[in-house]
Amino acid sequence: MTSPLGFTLVQLRYFLVAAERGSMTEASQELHIAQSAVSAAVYNLERDLRVQLFIRRRGRGLTLTPAGERLQQQARDLLARAREVEREARGEGEELAGPVTVGCFVTLAPYYLPPLFSECTERHPGIEIDVVEAETDQLVQALTAGRIDFALTYGLGLSAAPELRGETIALAPAYVLVPAGHPLAGRDSVELNELSAEPLVLLDLPHSRDYFHSLVAATGTAPDVRYRTRSYETVRSLVARGLGYSVLNQRPATSQTYGGGEVAALRLRDGGPPLEVKIASVDGMTQTARARAVMDLLRQIAARP
Repeated sequence: MTSPLGFTLVQLRYFLVAAERGSMTEASQELHIAQSAVSAAVYNLERDLRVQLFIRRRGRGLTLTPAGERLQQQARDLLARAREVEREARGEGEELAGPVTVGCFVTLAPYYLPPLFSECTERHPGIEIDVVEAETDQLVQALTAGRIDFALTYGLGLSAAPELRGETIALAPAYVLVPAGHPLAGRDSVELNELSAEPLVLLDLPHSRDYFHSLVAATGTAPDVRYRTRSYETVRSLVARGLGYSVLNQRPATSQTYGGGEVAALRLRDGGPPLEVKIASVDGMTQTARARAVMDLLRQIAARP
């Protein structure tokens, strides 16, 4: 017997597990029920909704149809909301509890995650934060696949994913990094063309590299990229060794590097508009109360001087 809506929450749950596992057999093992029960639930869901959700190929598992992909995210949202309603009905709504999976751009993690963990533990001890640290394209894929609730990232690269929305919570202007003994190190600010004859140490991450190249190219010069690294701290250590200058956005609280060297940060007068630090999520997705609480903490952390 079907519900007045034409489907049940149990059907949606079985469908989601089957979609994530790509197999009715693996879904039944995870759910600890007979495979026939999973197959019947998915079949009845397809019948009730009058759409095909999976392409079934013998020996090759399950592949979501376009209709199945659309339902996958909607089913996640609906089940998350149903769990909240259940907790509220049981009088458990006052204390937030459960997992929140947050994606975080790799270079933002050292600045935002420690205060986020600390304050979430103090204010919402029942929330369990899981973090996926990655680059922009990987975070976009994780968001659209529903593997993370939301992401903390720069705005770079988000425009290529129209299904996502971004909320700006902070601005990160570019600055120049030079060795502590550099002739310009005592200055408060600098223009990039003053360093055009010197080698550039490039933070070589997707989108970031294009951004840094564009800043230098805007001065009418071609950057002399001598060293490349995907590590933010390696960039700082190379600069401290006198191997070049760099352009970065996030400023550590110390001028010391891992290798014991020292660097100086100079305000960049011709750095263009600052990068936007954003909370990115799937447009139209209803976040759980605990995910919204974690978002609020990030907004508060970003608003501090």
